[in-house]
Formats: sequence, structure tokens, C-alpha cells
Amino acid sequence: MVCQFCKLKEATVHVTEIADNKVKKVDACAACAKEKNYNDPAAFAIADHLLGLGASQKMEEASEAVGVLSCDQCGYTQADFKKSGRLGCARCYEIFSDGLDSVLKTMHKDIRHRGKVPAAAQKAAEGAQRLQRLNKDLQKAIAREDFETAARLRDEIKAFTAVG
Repeated sequence: MVCQFCKLKEATVHVTEIADNKVKKVDACAACAKEKNYNDPAAFAIADHLLGLGASQKMEEASEAVGVLSCDQCGYTQADFKKSGRLGCARCYEIFSDGLDSVLKTMHKDIRHRGKVPAAAQKAAEGAQRLQRLNKDLQKAIAREDFETAARLRDEIKAFTAVG
């Protein structure tokens, strides 16, 4: 494959950029790649590639407002995050929180991890809650001496426990 810039040398650097849901492939020789900064890892923030171009720029703008930030626990800086796409420790989330919020919302649609519950466990928990509610309603019906409702609830509990 020939370099798309000089159209003379063999392309040895291949970069795929995705911006605004459009894919752009760049094939360049070593000299053109160096000239265009396609072989400089600092020119490509991993956060930008993961989240779309401009994501780490938002973090930089937030850190510029308060000066150069670094974690007081691990010493990680904004530049370290930009290069690696990772934070150094749990404290970094607090230190870089202003810039991270927009990045995390873009990446995960929220800034808090809520976790997931397996479908079987969710169904079991819902069943246990329903049974607990039926038993509570049964006790209330007995206390009110509403025996017709109590009999209906008793039968419902019996049918529910036989199936579940």
C-alpha cells in the first residue's frame, strides 16, 4: 500500500480515526506519519479514541480552570490519564472528578456504577418480596378478622409456593 500523502513510499503506519460516527483510515509512510504526528502516541489520547475526539479536551479545560492537577496519593496527572486512558488509584476519581463526569457520562451514560443483577436472581428476589407482602397482608387480614380476605390470601400463598 502506498502512502496517501507523498504517494511514493510504502505505507507503514495505519491509523483508523472515528469522529462523529465516520471512519477515516490513514495510511502513511514513516516520514509522513512523523510529519503529521500520526506516530506520536501523545498526539492520540486513548480517552479521545474511546470516547470520541474532544473527550480529553473537556478534562483539560476543567483542569486548566484550577491549574495543573495531580493526585496527592499516587501522583498521577492529567497528562498521565490522557496518555494511558486509566487513572492511578481510587483517589484520582475525586481529584479529577470535574473533568471525569462528562467523560464517564459519554462512556457509560452515567457517573455511578449501578451494577447488574442476573435475571434468575432478580426473579427470585421479586418472588421473595411478593411472598413477604402476601404474608404481611394475610396477618393484617387476620388481625382485622377479615377471614374471607385471609382465606383468599392463604390460597394465593399456597398456590405461589407450590409453583415457585
